[in-house]
Amino acid sequence: MKLPFSLFLALKYLKPKRTFVSVITVISILGVMLGVAVLIIVLSVMSGFDHMWRDKILSFNAHITVNHHRALDDVEDLLTAIESVPGVQAAAPYVEGLVFMQHGDRIFTPLLRGIDPVYEVRVSRVPEHMVAGHFDVEYEEIIMGRDLALQMGVRLGDSILVYSPQSFISPDEIRLPEELTVVGIYELGMWDFDMGYTLTSIGMAQELYGRETGVQAIHVMTDEPYRAHLVADRLQEHLGPHYEVRTWMELNRQLFAALRVEKNMMFFLLIFITIVAAFGITNTLITLTVQKTREIGLLKSLGFSSGSIMRVFFWQGWIEGVLGTLLGIGTGLLILRYRNDLMFWLSTQFGWELFPKELYHLSEIPASTSSFDILLIAISVMVICTLAGVVPAYRAASLDPARALRNE
Repeated sequence: MKLPFSLFLALKYLKPKRTFVSVITVISILGVMLGVAVLIIVLSVMSGFDHMWRDKILSFNAHITVNHHRALDDVEDLLTAIESVPGVQAAAPYVEGLVFMQHGDRIFTPLLRGIDPVYEVRVSRVPEHMVAGHFDVEYEEIIMGRDLALQMGVRLGDSILVYSPQSFISPDEIRLPEELTVVGIYELGMWDFDMGYTLTSIGMAQELYGRETGVQAIHVMTDEPYRAHLVADRLQEHLGPHYEVRTWMELNRQLFAALRVEKNMMFFLLIFITIVAAFGITNTLITLTVQKTREIGLLKSLGFSSGSIMRVFFWQGWIEGVLGTLLGIGTGLLILRYRNDLMFWLSTQFGWELFPKELYHLSEIPASTSSFDILLIAISVMVICTLAGVVPAYRAASLDPARALRNE
């Protein structure tokens, strides 16, 4: 295949020929490779955390919450109406509020959620994450997260005192705490849920919060959690404007917005690694134009246009960018493939804990590689590396052939 002259000459200049130019070229390519690899690794790990948080949230909460400005009394009829909407799998009532819990001299203030185990198993994945005891709760029983149990020093069968917030409303009325027995411990792997929530029966929650009847809201499970907003629209239309229908994405909007901002900021910060590598490419090409001044003068004296000379250096910057990008993508994906093995090796050899289990509750580093992220990185790096050839290309094209040959 016959190559364009500018591309042929760019490839020729890339070959080592008893000079140090090839060494600088290799270093420039390695710089681009490292920048691309770091970008892919960091963005993939952050995407993995994003997916992990979504999975943890959906492990404890349902996809849609339906509530009203007053207590929901006609629970059975409401559940039937909700489950008749297309896209709804199941629904379950609950009552939730803050309580004070005491075991010995330790006092904590988690949220207490009153549930009906018969309905709850259809909308919650907590039963799948029980590490001790059982999920079923009777009137004077309670289930709590593993972190809260460890902090309180509680085991299965222990009794804890639960104080209702209603005790502080009326100073003339004394409300004795309820004594509940721990019958189950779960672990979702997310601090907010393992430390901040407990589960009991709806009847006990109603008594603690001073409700004679009714529930606070309804949890709804849909066929597709990431399309819950469509089902929420149908529910809102079916139930009427007096009910408030909110999806799990709306309820956790701040968390996901923070993760998205962090990911974008990491991209813009780490792209500077590639920009620094692009300066290396520019330095390589400027050095090359100095060394090839005589050849450039000869080419221009033979009638080659300034555009042809410029394309030689554009091609060279583009080729170095392509090589660095491809090597970076391969290196990044390889490191992601063996990321947990590498983390284990660093932990055993040097005692480095990159992700402490006590803080992140993770045995492995989460990662999710997106084709869109790789494409965005590749395009951005290629643009930067191509533009890196602008200055040397312009310098080479502006050389006067007579002066270049005379200086040589």
